[in-house]
Amino acid sequence: MATITAAMVKDLRESTGAGMMDCKAALTENNGDMQAAQDWLRKKGLSKAAKKAGRVAAEGLIGALTSGTKGVLVEVNSETDFVARNEQFQGLVKMIAQVALHNGADVETIKAAKVGDVTVETAISDAIATIGENMTLRRAASLEVSKGVVSSYVHNAVVEGAGKIGVIVALESTGKTDELAVLGRQLAMHVAAAKPLALDPAGLDPETVKREKDVLADKYRQQGKPENVIEKIVDSGLKTYYKEVCLLDQAFIHDSGKSVAQALKEAEGKVGGPIKIAGFVNYALGEGIEKQESDFAAEVAAASGKK
Repeated sequence: MATITAAMVKDLRESTGAGMMDCKAALTENNGDMQAAQDWLRKKGLSKAAKKAGRVAAEGLIGALTSGTKGVLVEVNSETDFVARNEQFQGLVKMIAQVALHNGADVETIKAAKVGDVTVETAISDAIATIGENMTLRRAASLEVSKGVVSSYVHNAVVEGAGKIGVIVALESTGKTDELAVLGRQLAMHVAAAKPLALDPAGLDPETVKREKDVLADKYRQQGKPENVIEKIVDSGLKTYYKEVCLLDQAFIHDSGKSVAQALKEAEGKVGGPIKIAGFVNYALGEGIEKQESDFAAEVAAASGKK
């Protein structure tokens, strides 16, 4: 039987909004499995929140850079948040984004690329030596269209083009570039706020959809609903789910009376041509990385040779 710690209960409570005792019961029932505990709470109707894509658990910056029909995101991690406010580190992130824009999003290719007389990997090593913290280029993504624009948005930017959350959105269109750029930024802001998992239902991971169906079916089964009724309720529930997690189906944050798909259709007149969202990427700093908890006092004592 897994040991249920206060930290585990706290994490589950933060991710689901359920009560502390319910969270403890969920973890106990599911032998400490966080994902299973989240599902258990949802089946019991005790959780209003869907699972989080990942907890922010690392420091550093997300860099975003666009140029016409191309755009990139990079995530460069550091040990502490202090480094994100360091001008040398900020310059490093911007430089890496520039390299990614011209060389593509493969991390190893970016690290091997030359910047002046040194490679990006050497530039990162030099920054580590100078600043005194470990740093890594964790990931990168790029979008490109033949006609149209790629727009970006950085939430709570620490410096222009770099912050804790970064989004790029690619719009395919032969319409006016300046109008497309404005719309693209609005959509990038929407993605940062609404966190869609896919453009439409077809883009969702089949396992994610199956899991959602199973959660809904089990919830109503426990309420004693007959199977034929459950099937209809699940179908209805999935439509609601798609409105929550599919970009085109979501209510547009700039005009909640319309879906994103409707807002796009209306914008076509202003832009002067059909508009298609060719893709989007949303990076949140440290997403999915488990942050190591440390005992600062113990570290100081160890560093000074004390027991």
